[in-house]
Order: sequence, then C-alpha cells, then structure tokens
Amino acid sequence: MDHDQIEASDHVVIVGAGVAGLFCALKLAPRPVTLISATLLGEGAFGATMQADIAAAVSSGDSPDSHAADMIAAGGGLVDESAAHALAHDAAARIEDLLRLGVGFDRDHKGELATSRAAAHTTRRILSVRGDFTGQAIVAALVAAVRATPTIRLIERHVADALLTEDGAVRGLQLRKAGDSAAAPVLMAAPAVVLATGGVGHLFAATSNPDHSNGIGLAIAARAGAIIADPEFVQFHPTAMMTGHDPAPVVSESLRGAGATLINRRGQRFMLPRHPLVDLAPRDTVSRGIMAELSAGRGAFLDARDVLDDDVAERYPMLHKACVAAGLDPTRQPIPVAPAAHFHMGGLAIDSRGRTSLEGLWAAGEVAATATDGANHIAGNALLAALVFANRIAEDISGRTLASPAALRNIAFAEPAGADPSLTERTLREIMTSRVGVIRDEDGLAEAIAVIARLERDSADPALRNMAGAALLIATAAWSRRESRGAHCRADCPAENPSFAQRTMTTLSAARAIADELAARPTTRLPRSLSA
Repeated sequence: MDHDQIEASDHVVIVGAGVAGLFCALKLAPRPVTLISATLLGEGAFGATMQADIAAAVSSGDSPDSHAADMIAAGGGLVDESAAHALAHDAAARIEDLLRLGVGFDRDHKGELATSRAAAHTTRRILSVRGDFTGQAIVAALVAAVRATPTIRLIERHVADALLTEDGAVRGLQLRKAGDSAAAPVLMAAPAVVLATGGVGHLFAATSNPDHSNGIGLAIAARAGAIIADPEFVQFHPTAMMTGHDPAPVVSESLRGAGATLINRRGQRFMLPRHPLVDLAPRDTVSRGIMAELSAGRGAFLDARDVLDDDVAERYPMLHKACVAAGLDPTRQPIPVAPAAHFHMGGLAIDSRGRTSLEGLWAAGEVAATATDGANHIAGNALLAALVFANRIAEDISGRTLASPAALRNIAFAEPAGADPSLTERTLREIMTSRVGVIRDEDGLAEAIAVIARLERDSADPALRNMAGAALLIATAAWSRRESRGAHCRADCPAENPSFAQRTMTTLSAARAIADELAARPTTRLPRSLSA
C-alpha cells in the first residue's frame, strides 16, 4: 500500500491480540473495535502467559486482602497498596467471566476449583487448566469469542510501529506488515488507541517470550512522549528449559508447587540455605541461586521424578511437548534449567483505569506498569492483571463519547540520521543478556547503554530502532538505580538503599540524556567488536 493511504473510522483500535487485547475487545462489544494482531489470531499470543497460571482468592480460607498482602511483600516496597487490593478484589469476577467463556479450570474431588501454591504466595490460590495449559486454554476461549463477535474487525500479521499525535494527544497509529520493515506503512486515524502489545523478553538472548514480545509498544509510546514507569524491573523466570530453543520453554512453577525440587549436578538442593521458602522463594532469589550454580559449573536442574508419572502428557501437556522436542524424559531425568527474561514489571505508567499520560492512549497487559508489581512480580498475576485492566479500560472507554478521528495530513516520516547495517538484533539481544540480565553492575550497564544508544540512533531498520528504544529505557533506569531491589540486582550495590524506595518515572528523552552523559565520559568505551 502507498504510505499516503489513510484510514479513518470510529473504531477503537486495540494493538495486540494476547489476553489483554482479546478481552478488552470483547468487553467493548458492541462498540466497533479494530484488533491488530502481530500473528495469525491466537498464534503465540502473549508468550509469558501461554504456560502461565492465574491467581485468584477463590478458596475458603483465602481472601483478596491476603492476595494483596503477598503482592505487597514481594514488591520490594514499590507496590501501590490500594492498587494491589483493587486488583485482588477484581479477581473473582474475572474468573467468573472466564468460566462463562468456557475455560475448563481444574477441579478437585468435590467439584470445586482446584488451587495450588506458587512462589511468593502464602496459600494455595493458583488456578490451572490441565496443569500447565492455562494460558493456551484462556487464549483459545477468547479467540473463539472474538471470532464470534461481528463488531470486532481483525487485522492479522501487522504491527504498529509509530503512534500519531497532535498537541500531545494520540490521534492514530502507523501500521506495517509484521516482519517486513521495507513494507510501506499504513496510517490509521482512531478516536482511541489501546496498547496491549505484550512485554520485552525478546530484547534478551535467553527468553520465554516469542519474537513479537520485543518492547515495540513501550517504544512507540515513549517516542510519542509517554511517561514510562519502572523499566529496570525485568523478571527472569528461573526455570526455563535450556535445550537450545528460542524462545525457551518454561517449566511451570506449579510443578515446584507440587513438590519438584531444584538440584545441581551433585544432587544438592542448593536453595535450602538461600531462603526459608526454598524452591518456592521469589523468582529473583531463585534466579540468582541458579545463576550461582551455573557460574560455578555445577549446573542447575529441576528434579520432578518423584512428582511425575507416566500421565505427564495429560497432567502437564506443555512440559511433555517441550521435553519430547528436547529428547528428555522428565519422569526419569532431571530437567536442565536456567533463568530467561520472562515478565516486565515496568511499562507505560497507567492509572487505575488503564489511562496513560497521553490523551487518547490506554494500555493493558504486560506493556503497562500497573503499580501492583513493584520491584517483583508474583506468579499468576500476569493473566489476572491483563484481564482486570482490559475490563477497566473497556468500562472507561464505554463511558465516553469519543470524537470522530480527524483526517491525518502532513505526517512526516523521519528517517534516522545514520543507517549502519552492521548493527543487528543479535547485537542487541546478546548485550542485554550479558550486561542487563539477572545480575548487573555499573560498568556493564554503561557499556550496554553505549551500544544500545548507537543502535537506537543509527539502525537502518525501524523495528530494530524501536527495540533499541525500549532497551535504552531499561538499561538507563537500571544504571540510575544504584541499589539491589526485587528483580533488579546490582553486584556493585548489593543492598537496598532507602533513598531509592520509590518508583521510577522516566521518558525516552531522559534515557537519551543519560546515554549522552555517559558517552561524554572518557571511561565509557564501546566493546572492541563495535568500536571499529
């Protein structure tokens, strides 16, 4: 299509067809919606949740207040307590929505919803479908409902690579065919845009996320001037299977909840001296424990031999599929594991209704920073928050009279000052894993920022420039937070510092300013491979 093509309609445009995007579209019905999916609908949707479970205080003896207390305890002092309580109290209603859509949650012998424990939860409140099939089952139910809703228009295999603004308000977006940076962009005017583009895992070489979870939503909003919250806090799932696959399959936390243990090559349970909750300690603690074993050459494995029987294919279908692909028998062999980038606690700063700092732009799912994670995210809350905030956004938009989108004219297509083809996605992903990964330090972060800033400025590929923009926000915020808190671990600043006991609020211009400041320092050098 010619880049001058402009489409204007009264549809709310939702970018991203994972759990948050699909659910928001359904909740907006019968208001007309255009849903933009980076893949065929339901294919690889929202990678971090495809093997995730969902947390909700639905059992006797549990309560939303207890669920909120666990969020607050895990969040390293950065959780907004009222937001945590509101999220936990909305959980039961969203579970009811899923049941109405036909999601077949596991049941106990009494026919009640079955629950299990997971890391950082003080009681059993994890709901699952066939063990580790929860995310798949929820996506399948939402996709079926979306396809049956005539007011939802679907555009598949397209991504938004820019937001269009006027006087600081979002008035539309620029679409491009997924995976084709040379394709002519298409402009779309819209009275409201909802970003539900997922996370940032694919910015890292080791990740559980699919390739479209690459920070693009974060980047395009930041380029438009949106405030970004807490970008330094990236959670690494401690038990990704290390079998050479990209993305790496995740071994569900529910397996550890059922009694599987972490061991090294010697058979030692290395988490025993590290935390009272041992293998169910918060994910950042477990990730660092595993990294210590790997660094020492002792290896790290999840031993589920006493938990799994020959019915593993039925009880844990996703695990079975991954093990078959890797030639592993988890009933007889421990599973090799290592941390992988999994969930971004940071994202667009939003309020309790999902509104961002830009008029006309909302955000839900992993691209949004909900104030309920703080410095660390607990199992089961990703799916829950995606559903809760998608519902709140739909309510907020439904209560408004949206102006018809104005025709878009004279839109400038700025190209980068440079166009260096030597800068690649692999360069970015490798330096993010090695310097901005589980354990960070000032020199490594400064080195990463120098490389990332050059990518963001000079890459010839608009998709890579967006990835680098998201990476720059993460790396500069990590450099600025000179302490260790939650998932953010600084080897050179190993303790929490009370002066950093507040959330980060930043912008892309602020991140670029930090990169410029570091570039002016004589001690900041590009790695030898990139300085030629």
